[in-house]
Amino acid sequence: MNYLIVVAHPDDEVLGAGATIHKLVAQGNKVAVCIMSSNADARYKRSVSLSEDEETAMRILGVQQVYHADFPNIKMNTVPHLELVKYIESCIENFCADSIFTHHPSDTNNDHVITSYAAQAASRLFQRKSGVPTLKEFVYMEVPSSTEWSFDSSSNRFTPNMFVEIGKDGVEIKLKALSAYKGVLRQYPHPRSSEAIEGLAAYHGVQAGCNYAEAFECVFRTLRG
Repeated sequence: MNYLIVVAHPDDEVLGAGATIHKLVAQGNKVAVCIMSSNADARYKRSVSLSEDEETAMRILGVQQVYHADFPNIKMNTVPHLELVKYIESCIENFCADSIFTHHPSDTNNDHVITSYAAQAASRLFQRKSGVPTLKEFVYMEVPSSTEWSFDSSSNRFTPNMFVEIGKDGVEIKLKALSAYKGVLRQYPHPRSSEAIEGLAAYHGVQAGCNYAEAFECVFRTLRG
């Protein structure tokens, strides 16, 4: 399987699915990451070595391909929707993606929301263009300190229905990759502290009856013989 992880900013891929990415690669799958706002120039205390940080994190996870767009950070709502969709479509086509992981659309971070809607639209590319692999799976991730702050009570909040067992080793890999991004890990009780990230994985493991897990909301899956 070819898994395409579509995220708004560098580090979202680790926060949302870092241990799962590492596990998928170890199982022989291919994983690519599409980053919509690669420079993240509006980020608080942005690391001057962000590109090097990202490269290190991707190497730790085993990601084979990274696509970099330069849409404006925290201003993606100012970009025409079609431009965002077309960029993601180009990544889907180039990577021959079978599965897409992206942000949940009910999220406090507007870039995450915009990215999610663009990825949803792009996911239908196989219906519009010949030669594009049929999409087998579309999955929402949770990004700590963002997804859980879904104040819009009129929207459906993140409701996990898919759990990937990662074990303690997976938690450690995730934290190692996050540590590559300078300034991302915070002091407890911040949601992006090492204690909180391990605790969230333990909680999701309890939900699923396994030894630590990352949780997702699968909204589309096709099984064929």
